[in-house]
Amino acid sequence: MIDTAALWSVQTLVPLPVLLPLFAAGLTLALHRYANVQRVISVTALSVTTASSAGLMAAADNGPVVVDVGGWAAPVGIALVADRLSALTLTVSGVMLLCVLLYSLGQGIPEGEDPREGGRFGGTIPVAIFHPTYLVLAAGVANAFLTGDLFNLYVGFEILLAASAVLLTLGGTAERVRAGSVYIVVTLMSSLLFLTAIALIYAATGTVNMAQLAERLPDIDPTVRLALQALLLLAFAIKAAIFPLAAWLPDSYPTAPAPVTAVFAGLLTKVGVYSILRTQTLLFPDDDAVDRVLMALALATMLVGILGAVAQNDVKRLLSFTLVSHIGYMIFGVALASEAGTAAAIFYVVHHISVQTALFLVVGLVEWRGGSTSLDRLGGLARLAPVLAVLFFVPAMNLAGIPPFSGFLGKVGLITEGVRDGSGLAWALVVGSVVTSLLTLYAVVKAWNKAFWQEAPSGVARDLALPRSLVLPAGALVAFGLALTVVAGPLYGYAERAARTSMDGFTYVNAVYPGGSERGTGESVEVSEDEGQP
Repeated sequence: MIDTAALWSVQTLVPLPVLLPLFAAGLTLALHRYANVQRVISVTALSVTTASSAGLMAAADNGPVVVDVGGWAAPVGIALVADRLSALTLTVSGVMLLCVLLYSLGQGIPEGEDPREGGRFGGTIPVAIFHPTYLVLAAGVANAFLTGDLFNLYVGFEILLAASAVLLTLGGTAERVRAGSVYIVVTLMSSLLFLTAIALIYAATGTVNMAQLAERLPDIDPTVRLALQALLLLAFAIKAAIFPLAAWLPDSYPTAPAPVTAVFAGLLTKVGVYSILRTQTLLFPDDDAVDRVLMALALATMLVGILGAVAQNDVKRLLSFTLVSHIGYMIFGVALASEAGTAAAIFYVVHHISVQTALFLVVGLVEWRGGSTSLDRLGGLARLAPVLAVLFFVPAMNLAGIPPFSGFLGKVGLITEGVRDGSGLAWALVVGSVVTSLLTLYAVVKAWNKAFWQEAPSGVARDLALPRSLVLPAGALVAFGLALTVVAGPLYGYAERAARTSMDGFTYVNAVYPGGSERGTGESVEVSEDEGQP
């Protein structure tokens, strides 16, 4: 017999990652004159959110936890669904958001200081809006991961767009406004495509509930279904920065302050990848033609991205291109359309969120200590800041996939499944994965050598020590990436179980929309009881 009290207590955790940051955003905006209070509210909200996400991750291992928003059941109401996939990504993103927030507090961004403008501390940014905007961004990410409704996923993306556009243009400099304008135009185009796809899907099936769509989409005309799938993939590919729709990213991300760039690199593209994972496994399984196209795009994304990284002489732009390149690994796993491939993709998403975010935070420390992110203007940091050298070296090697780090384990999983697949495109991706990994190693070693080993250019000030308020959050995220290696066995097992439930479809659909039960009638149980209905 189901323990209803325990079930209710777990269900109360599901909306918390969305509601708590939104409530905290309102409080911080109302209390914008009290910077210390804003800090406490933001840190507390994200700490509780991360803890609740970890609780959901444990609970979801026993089956999806579903909450009907407003008490209205599917398909009329919007369902929030915490299954293994959504709970895992939500937990990792919570850790990342909390560490980046602590880093931003140490850097002084919420207090109006920006080391990029007017010397090291001369620039100013709007103080009152950082905390509310950052918390709204956290709520948008959580909503996108938890929603069981396509239109609510669109709402999550729009929340992300509004918040990220504000964060990207903090300070109002010409460079940031230009980058923000490009970002807004591109993401609005993606959102328009997504909204069009939602309208067409509703016209074809009469629903936007993903569990119900999983049942209805196989029954519509195959040509119409393929067109709907292609439109969704196009919208998500722009958000995930898949080649040839990734040119906007390397020009947009490096202009923002280091914490903002870290959040963007770690999370925003992963929401697009998550959406592809969710829709491909639940709504459009077993489509060989689309999977082959995804394989080709994954290969192009890997190679074009890493070739762009090799050509860069600015460490922020170099990492932005590696970000694009390594999205290809995740799409590789999705395109294999197998449990093992999907598990490897999920594991790689978790790995990449932590490692890429950590690298951008460390690059912020490099900029703080060396005064620049240009490799021609850096040097000698290994002697001047040995701790910083270690903080950069560890996640850089993890990104390159050096054993025994989590990046190596994720790539081995992808390559093993590619070999098992045995198709020509799969073998091309196996070779491309190895080449990309070697070129990633070359790019990060080049950056490390120039920034930390070469002689420092003359005339560059070296009088600033690294503050603990910056080193500790960055170090915590580097340590978190190492912890993923330590717990790689249980984590990979969780990813395999997440892939299994995502691929079978029945588990998700039965949790949200079981036939003949109270859920799935489109009626609120409370309303039915008030009206005396059975």
